[in-house]
Amino acid sequence: MITNCFGFKSLVMWVMVALFFASCGENRPENVTVKILATTDVHGALFPYDFVNKRATNFSLAQVCGYVEQERANTNQHVLLLDNGDILQGQPVVYYSNFEDTTQQHICARAMNFMQYDAATIGNHDIEPGHEVYDKVRREFQFPWLAANAVKNSDGKPYFTPYTVVNKGGIKIAILGLITPAIPQWLPENIWSGMHFDPMVESANKWLKVIQEKEQPDLVVGLFHSGLGNGEKQKKGVTEQASKLVAKSVSGLDMIICGHDHQEFMNWVKNPEGKEVLIINPNNSTRKLAEVEVKFRLMKDCKSYQKEFTPKLLDGTKLPVSKQFMAEFAGDYDTVKKYVDKEIGSFKHSVSIPDAMFGDAAFIDLIHQAQLEISNADISFAAPLSFNATIKAGAITVGDLFKLYRYENLLYTMNLSGKEIKDFLEYTIDLWFAKVNNSDNHLIKLRKRGDRWFTQTPFFSFDTAAGIDYDVDLTKPLGERVTIKKMSNGNAFSEAKMYSVAVNSYRGNGGGGHLTKGAGIAKKELANRIQKSTTKDMRYFIMKWIEQKQVVTPHCDNNWTIAPKKWWEKAKKVDYELLYPTRK
Repeated sequence: MITNCFGFKSLVMWVMVALFFASCGENRPENVTVKILATTDVHGALFPYDFVNKRATNFSLAQVCGYVEQERANTNQHVLLLDNGDILQGQPVVYYSNFEDTTQQHICARAMNFMQYDAATIGNHDIEPGHEVYDKVRREFQFPWLAANAVKNSDGKPYFTPYTVVNKGGIKIAILGLITPAIPQWLPENIWSGMHFDPMVESANKWLKVIQEKEQPDLVVGLFHSGLGNGEKQKKGVTEQASKLVAKSVSGLDMIICGHDHQEFMNWVKNPEGKEVLIINPNNSTRKLAEVEVKFRLMKDCKSYQKEFTPKLLDGTKLPVSKQFMAEFAGDYDTVKKYVDKEIGSFKHSVSIPDAMFGDAAFIDLIHQAQLEISNADISFAAPLSFNATIKAGAITVGDLFKLYRYENLLYTMNLSGKEIKDFLEYTIDLWFAKVNNSDNHLIKLRKRGDRWFTQTPFFSFDTAAGIDYDVDLTKPLGERVTIKKMSNGNAFSEAKMYSVAVNSYRGNGGGGHLTKGAGIAKKELANRIQKSTTKDMRYFIMKWIEQKQVVTPHCDNNWTIAPKKWWEKAKKVDYELLYPTRK
């Protein structure tokens, strides 16, 4: 008899279980554990090696792969693997696949397919390489690339997949993708032609209703390539960092994985119904990995689940490297290493970015020289694109170009009046430098976080000019600090005259506000000011420029000065030691 084998209590238990599932009407799993793992802002860190600085690192997608392999081997759980965008720019390994070898599948498509990602959201740095690159990668991915608010102009439908539903152990998980809508502020329209970007709250409202009505999922995950933000709407323009705002404003989300701002974060936010929504951000470059264990227990209604969340931010630097990953992509690793080690010319002198943070310097003047000669413009604007980099005298390789010019910006030649040029400089000087009130002032506007000092304004907002000679007096009020004396070729400078000006595409599209808030040019007018644009990124043209010259002699042309001079020299020394304590 059954009772002799199992006992009476066991018989009763099995009868109750049978009745329970019979009453449910469908065979829904009673207890399921799903482990959600997420990367964001990987920026080309596929291997534990920095191809730019030619040194090993302790973070990479190869290590994430090792951890994923380990977690998938645990039969007591189901793994959901997600990425939150910005993987196509940052290291030469992805640049090579973007532009140098476009015949085979993109390295990111092959790597992420190999790791069996379930879904990803596209980031702004995935858009920046241009249609030819991201349209190809989208076709090659074996999982959906999401962005519900990137909308086609032609029919109002999403350009990318708006959301996807993944089944893990009988649990239906809906994943909604959103991208920061601020892309038109930074990138030229030809890069994102055919689409526009809706506000995130508006798009989340629309698609969460569709998801609930059509899919009736057990869990809803927001995969947002947008930072946390302060949870408030911007009064003017778009809200770049809107993940917290969506969590507070829209019902239907259980958790949000955010990114874009490279800020490590994990907390709970209440939605309009008072329900807590988890927001987690694993920083960038796989230095952290988001891990959220979700335990599902079937409720008595047999339709919904009680969900228990255990979130963690894992230290990516301590994850195991996948031997299978490294073996699979060993050929790619070797090819890119040879590519970045290729010599293209030589520098007679070393150049260092820290020098460019405090005044005129050879590092930025090298960029100016290249921009002026490539564009044949009258004047050049440029800013440091890294915080701390040095290129030593001697042979220059392709890899060194990623230190010299970090981003894949195009080069614009724009028409600006002398008055607009002067106002542009007033704006950038006010962003960067403190006003002299007393002898103890800092030179740069600084802020302190913990025991470290940082600039209040991002370093890539500190533009200087070449082609003109000018003085900066920090004792004077805003609007009177910059005096343009003459063109550097000796000709007179006039605020009434129109000049051709070389700027990168980020600045030329209004990035940083230098042309809009500073020079006072309406955003919609900027496109009309562009005389011409390169078809490839600025780094490519600098590479060709160096190859043509073979020997480059970097030098500071001393075309601008800061007053009061004695105060500047003293304050510069103090701030240098605060910002670069290891370079004293």
